Amino acid sequence: MKVTVTGSLGNIGKPLAEELVQKGHTVTVISSKPEKQKDIEALGATAAIGSLSDVDFLVSIFTGADAVYAMVPPNFTVPDSREYYRRIGSSYAQAIQRSGVKRVVHLSSWGAHLDKGTGFIVGSHDVEGILNELSDVAITHLRAGYFYYNLYNYVDMIKEVGFIGANHGGDDKIVMVAPSDIAAAAVEEIETPVTDKKVRYVASDEHTANETAHILGIAIGKPDLKWATFTDEQMQDALEKKGMPTHTAAKFVELGASIHSGALREDYELHKPIAMGKVKLEDFAKEFAAGF
Repeated sequence: MKVTVTGSLGNIGKPLAEELVQKGHTVTVISSKPEKQKDIEALGATAAIGSLSDVDFLVSIFTGADAVYAMVPPNFTVPDSREYYRRIGSSYAQAIQRSGVKRVVHLSSWGAHLDKGTGFIVGSHDVEGILNELSDVAITHLRAGYFYYNLYNYVDMIKEVGFIGANHGGDDKIVMVAPSDIAAAAVEEIETPVTDKKVRYVASDEHTANETAHILGIAIGKPDLKWATFTDEQMQDALEKKGMPTHTAAKFVELGASIHSGALREDYELHKPIAMGKVKLEDFAKEFAAGF
């Protein structure tokens, strides 16, 4: 198969491209950075350097592809994240339609069933809706959980105050996932014939915030590590004091609140994966400890 991969050689894009190449597929990787070309070619893939906002560029790359892996790269600097997601989603939709691609695997997120109250994730909800308007295109929305590597954001806090804290915590359940498990699921979907549109949740492990802190704590020699729950106001204030713009901090607070309330995982609980990913929290904890 000829497969186009977006997301450059990021946490998902690299293992995804590697596995596709190893399986004998012809892979093109889109990146906005010319310096990534050599690394992409070193994997045995073809590099396509350009912007995801450039529909004509996307059409030229998508044309002839049997499948496209489409993701919206995170961008926490834009003043309106929802507009950003809609813009990239619309670029994808136009390019898919004009190029005649018939199979799309879209990286979405847990919580994408909600149209408000989820911070940045509402952008994934919007992109799902935009892509679902396409006719004669088989689409899988991979709704991935909380990325393990986001836990690195708490390293400084653990070192400075001795605990993890956010406006979710305690017994709040977190659905977590490793990028390599997302990549594996994407490969499965690309290689599986589908004629309609579907949602597939991707998760590697599930733990409460306290359980997560304990597992990480054991790995770093702090078995009594706790995960405290802040109020939304405390969270907003803490993020702003770190220099985060007010509107960006508000998105993170909203996201955390939806984890705390359980709203983010409501649909996940109804449609859990048949099989969880291979990378468990204890596996990631070893990496966390090495980088701590």
